Amino acid sequence: MKYGKKRILVMVNSMSKKTLWPYYGLLFFLFSIIFGRIIYLNVQNHELYSDLLKQKTEIYIEGDSAPRGRILDRNGNVLVDNELVKRITYRKIENPNFLEEIEIAKQLMQYVLLEEANEDECRNFYALSNPDIVSKLITEEEKELVASRKLTNEDLEKLKRERIEEDVLQSMSKEEKILAKFYAVMNEGYSYQTKIIEKEADESLVAKILEANIPGVFIDSFWKRSYPYHETLRSIFGSLSEGIPSEKKDEYLEKGYKITDVVGVSYLEEQYDSYLQGSKAVYFVNPDKSLTLVKEAKRGNDVYLSIDISLQQKLDELVEKTLLEVKKMPNTEFLKENYALMSDPNTGSILALSGRRMLENGHNVTFQEITTNVILSSFTSGSIVKGASHTVGYLNGVIDIHKKIQDSCVKLYLVPEKCSYKKLGVLDDITALKWSSNYYQFLTAIKLAGKNYTYDMKLDASEEVFQKYRDVFSMYGLGSKTGIDLPNEQIGVIGKTISDDLLLNLTIGQYDTYTPVELLQYINTIHTNGERKKLSLLKEIRSPENELLMNFEPETLSKIDLDVGYYDRIKEGFRQVLYNGTGSGYVRKDINAYGKTGTSESFYDQDLDGKVDTKTISSTLAMVGPAKNADYSLVLVTPHLSHYDGKKDYTAPFNRYISTDMADYMLNFLI
Repeated sequence: MKYGKKRILVMVNSMSKKTLWPYYGLLFFLFSIIFGRIIYLNVQNHELYSDLLKQKTEIYIEGDSAPRGRILDRNGNVLVDNELVKRITYRKIENPNFLEEIEIAKQLMQYVLLEEANEDECRNFYALSNPDIVSKLITEEEKELVASRKLTNEDLEKLKRERIEEDVLQSMSKEEKILAKFYAVMNEGYSYQTKIIEKEADESLVAKILEANIPGVFIDSFWKRSYPYHETLRSIFGSLSEGIPSEKKDEYLEKGYKITDVVGVSYLEEQYDSYLQGSKAVYFVNPDKSLTLVKEAKRGNDVYLSIDISLQQKLDELVEKTLLEVKKMPNTEFLKENYALMSDPNTGSILALSGRRMLENGHNVTFQEITTNVILSSFTSGSIVKGASHTVGYLNGVIDIHKKIQDSCVKLYLVPEKCSYKKLGVLDDITALKWSSNYYQFLTAIKLAGKNYTYDMKLDASEEVFQKYRDVFSMYGLGSKTGIDLPNEQIGVIGKTISDDLLLNLTIGQYDTYTPVELLQYINTIHTNGERKKLSLLKEIRSPENELLMNFEPETLSKIDLDVGYYDRIKEGFRQVLYNGTGSGYVRKDINAYGKTGTSESFYDQDLDGKVDTKTISSTLAMVGPAKNADYSLVLVTPHLSHYDGKKDYTAPFNRYISTDMADYMLNFLI
């Protein structure tokens, strides 16, 4: 029996080994794959996976700023550049407490001068410095409200600061108030942001700060904007923000910006920020916390404008010179500013923009650059809109180009008699423009309302008739945005009241208001026979290596369906304006130019109480003239040029002085 059992066991063991051999083979195969994969990872792709590991364990940081792209004029003259400056900054290290930061501030005070803190900053500083005192300003009831979650801790902190007495703040020493300012600067914005203590530090101050070795205080380099032509077009270039503005945080983060990036926040810097942005330097953080440059900073792309700086300077010079000369003439007490705009009317490209305000301080006169007002401020423009008013008449078949009429006055029911500035004799559509007849426009409006004029009639003007005018006006750019590449463009004021009197005023530019750029687009649209081109300051965009990235292409916004023959009549009327009509003397008669003058009633706040109290006269001009090889358009807007003083009604020839000089200058100017 024992023998039998042993034999059976041997047979079973023998069978088990035979049966398990396939499993051994499978295990060997799996281990071979794993071993091969290990060799592959460590030998074949060693560099790849080593790099991935480094990315997880090594630390890289970006520099604080990179040089932005330059802004240049059409001929390559640099208008906005970059300058590298040293600055003193503070970065929080390991969450310092209040007392630790005060010690840092005290050390900084020895080297950097800041102004005293404002009231809110002083309240915050006092509350943090005297927690036991200010805690007594909270009642037990208010503490219970916090416990019951009817008030938050933030509410309590706010109450503490509000209840600090004024005399307590006034008792703070000057040193404490300056210390409060340092603390406020060190804690403004996001906690992880770099705080700017001194924007531009000279070498002596830099050396002292480095020697002091103050915790959290660093010296870094920063690119700031420089302006070779000083204040010329300064407001148009716009400004920058060191860090994304909170109101635009989501928008910029979605575009891939970082919260601390320097970004353009107005005008051209904002409009072309995505092109102007430079690439920051990249540094490797060594084990000893020192930095090794890995990738150098790269300048952003260059934006070339359609502006010609020589023409721009000429226009600025003429505006300032004319303001000085005209201020010596009668009735100019309220004259303060002027706007002058030039463009290529065929494309909408801006050649020059000038806005100047005269600041008088005794015998000292300076000029403030206010060019952005060409898209922000609007004015009653007067008769220069009569080309658009004629268009309304032509399109609606209420102007008979073969009919002549005797200039006269219109008297509507309960409306004072309305006339031209003088008796103008017999008129047709062309001479009505030449002599700027109000009566001609009034009759056109009355016919558009479906009536024939009779003395003391009720016109019963409807919103529909107003809209017929405004629809055509907007296709010229009057009452609509021009599309100019400057953020925050505004349109003028569109009147809401519907009345017989105001309808007549609308037709002669005495109701709705328009911005200077709207007037520029209007005269350009006449020049192109009804094709409204978007206004633009851009010529092209190039990379730092001079590769063309974007080129300006004229863009048509709308087209007025008016026969070219009617535009020929408008232009002829405008040509006669400058030849021997109301604009006689604005250009030499041998210059083939055309345009329209405008005079409007406006109002001035003489005592600066926020209410207009003085009736004034504003003056406008829109014209097209020849340059050396093309045409240019010019718009001039001079608010409050004159006023009615009950004795004399003299109006100084401000716009005529500028247009005459510019017309002569442009004959040799190459567009």
